[in-house]
Amino acid sequence: MPKASTKRASRSKTKTIPYDVAAQLRTPEEMAAYLDAWLDEFPDDAAGIARALGDIARAKGMTQVARDAGLSRESLYKALSADGNPSFATVLKVARALGVKLHAEAA
Repeated sequence: MPKASTKRASRSKTKTIPYDVAAQLRTPEEMAAYLDAWLDEFPDDAAGIARALGDIARAKGMTQVARDAGLSRESLYKALSADGNPSFATVLKVARALGVKLHAEAA
């Protein structure tokens, strides 16, 4: 009876890196489409929509967005974090600073 080989096949290890959607948001059109998708797909997920605004803000640069919105960088990070709960006024300021508009249509 032949002996089983104790030698294991050599496998190359796959290196993974964390996915960051902000790196994919390169143009104003991509940013607007991303936010629009959140608003269409998850209209009741206020925290998710705030995170989407945060993703767009990171893509544009948090310091500049905070400055344009009239907020401190720390306040912006906190408001748009997973645990944040930004006021509607803050959402409007951030949207304006990001160069995106919120739209309404009949349901």
